[in-house]
Amino acid sequence: MQRFLHQFRTLSPTQQRYVLGAAGGAGLLLSLWLTLWVAGAFGGGDDEAQVACSPCPTSTRTAKPTTSASPSASATATPCCPETPGATFAPTAPPETQPPAPPPETAAPGPVSYTLAPFLQSGAFDRIVDFAVIPGTNNTEAIAVAQKAERILRVSLTGAFAPAVYGDLSDRVGGGGNEEGLLSATFSPDFLNDGRIYVYYTQGGDAGKPTVLSRFQASASSMDTNTETRLLDVPDFASNHNGGRLLFGPDGYLYLSTGDGGGAGDPKRSGQDTNILRGKVLRLNVTGQAHYTIPPDNPFAGGGGAPEIFAYGLRNPWRYSFDRATGALWLGDVGQNSFEEVDIIVRGGNYGWSCYEGFAPFNQQQACPPSEALQFPRAVYGTHDGGSCAVTGGYVYRGGAMPELNGQYIFADYCSGRIWTLDSGNPSAQPVILLESGQQISSFYELPDGELIVLTFSDTIFVLKHG
Repeated sequence: MQRFLHQFRTLSPTQQRYVLGAAGGAGLLLSLWLTLWVAGAFGGGDDEAQVACSPCPTSTRTAKPTTSASPSASATATPCCPETPGATFAPTAPPETQPPAPPPETAAPGPVSYTLAPFLQSGAFDRIVDFAVIPGTNNTEAIAVAQKAERILRVSLTGAFAPAVYGDLSDRVGGGGNEEGLLSATFSPDFLNDGRIYVYYTQGGDAGKPTVLSRFQASASSMDTNTETRLLDVPDFASNHNGGRLLFGPDGYLYLSTGDGGGAGDPKRSGQDTNILRGKVLRLNVTGQAHYTIPPDNPFAGGGGAPEIFAYGLRNPWRYSFDRATGALWLGDVGQNSFEEVDIIVRGGNYGWSCYEGFAPFNQQQACPPSEALQFPRAVYGTHDGGSCAVTGGYVYRGGAMPELNGQYIFADYCSGRIWTLDSGNPSAQPVILLESGQQISSFYELPDGELIVLTFSDTIFVLKHG
C-alpha cells in the first residue's frame, strides 16, 4: 500500500484525477493498482507511439436535404456530454509538429428543458437565411432575407401587418446551386442618417461569376433597388462555398465571410493564399465612404497580402456573430467530410484550411505553416454524426430569459437540427446538446433584448426559450 501511495504522489494532477475517478467503490485497492498501471506509473507513458489511422477522405460533404421537418420541437438538456468519435487522421506528409489535441468534454449547463417556439409564421417565408431589425422602428419591424426568392421581406414583430416586399433583387441575384442566391443583408450603424443597407449575393447565369457585395439606399419601409453601388466582387469558379454573412463589428467596420470558392478539397488552394479573397473573413471601412477604405490595422494593410483580409484559412464560413459582452467573433466553418468547426476569429489568424480540417491534417501537399502558427478550432463535431452535415454558427447568449445560458455559445447543425451550447468562458469546455429541433436551421439572429431567434427552411421563424 505504501508503494501505491508513493506512486500516486508522483503522478501529474491530470493522472491523479483519472486514478481517483476510476478507483472508487468497493474495489478501491484493485482499481487503484490497475489504473496506476494504465496511467503509466508501472510502465509506458508519454513516449508511447500514437495509434495510426487512415488519412482524411477528400470527397465533398453530403448534399443538404431539401425537405423540411415539423414546425416545432422540444427536448431536455442532457446531464452530460454525448460521446463523439475520437479517431485521428494521419497526414499525407507529417508536419514537423503535431496539432493540439481537442480539450476534454464538459457537463451540460443544467437540467432545464428548451424548445423552439413559433415567433413569426408566413407562407411568404421560403428559405429565410438572414434577419435584421430595421433601425428607427422601435424594434417592432425587421427584414427577412429570402435566399431563393431573391428578395428581402419587411416583417412586423408585433403582428401589425403581413410580410411585404422590402426589396426585390431577382433581376440580378441568381444561381441554381443550393448555396447560391441572396445570402445576407445588414443595415449601416448610421442608418438613420445615411440610409444605407448592404447586401451580399451570387449572380445569375453561368457558374463562376463573382459574388457581389453591394450597397443600396433605403428607408424604414423599403429599399431603392435602383441605387446599387457595387463595392466588391469576389472572384469565384463554382456554385458552392460562397460564405457568407455581412455584419458590422463593434469597431464600426463591415465584416464579410467568404468561402473557398467550391469544389472538393480546396482545389484552388484558396484557404492559404493571402492574395485572394476566397476562404477569408474580410474587414472594410464603409461608413462615410463612397466605396470603402482599408482599416489601418488590417493584417495586410501594409502589404504581403490582400489588404481587405482580416483572417484566413477558412473553408465555408457560413455564419458568424460578435459577442455583445466581449466583442469576440465566433464563427462556424463548414467542414469537408470529417469535422465541423467552431472558431474564435482573431485579427491575422490562420485557421488552417486546407492544410487541416478541424484538428486533423488534411492536405499537406502544399506550403503548410507549422501547426503552432495556426489557430485551431475552439470545438469540433463529426460532419456525419447523427445525421449532421454542416455547422450553422450562432451567438453567445446574453439575454435575460434563460440566465443559466448566459455566456454559452449556441449553435446548430443544418441537417440534423441539433442545437448545442459551448461555454464561452471555459477554454476547455466542449459542446453539449441543448435541443434536438428537427429543423433545417439556416441561421440565428440576436434580438435587441439578447434573445435568440432561429431561422429555418420552413414557413416558421422560431425563438429559443424554456420548454
